[in-house]
Amino acid sequence: MSKATIMTGQGVKEELLAKVHAIKDLASYQDHSVVSREIVTKPTGTVSVFAFDAGEGLSEHTAPFDALVYILEGRAEVYIEGSPHSLKQGEMIIMPAHRPHAVKAASRFKMLLVLVK
Repeated sequence: MSKATIMTGQGVKEELLAKVHAIKDLASYQDHSVVSREIVTKPTGTVSVFAFDAGEGLSEHTAPFDALVYILEGRAEVYIEGSPHSLKQGEMIIMPAHRPHAVKAASRFKMLLVLVK
């Protein structure tokens, strides 16, 4: 985006306030990459949109809070404590706090990530 991003006092990106948006259009695919865009940042959590190229992913890690993943388009593999979960458009999973998890693109896919502290 050419427009500068400014955070409001409510922790929402200014260019997103009081406007209708297609969530999946807030992040674009890039070859051989994972693209993320944080759209809400608050002390109690964040909301981000991700676009994964096929075969790309996020390596195993833990987080101190629960993470809800909602698939906007495409297909993904979400691993929680090594156990694979296949997700497709319209499906979601909650990755529990303090448990190792990873994400891998089975095809190009986009997801909404909601972190709740």
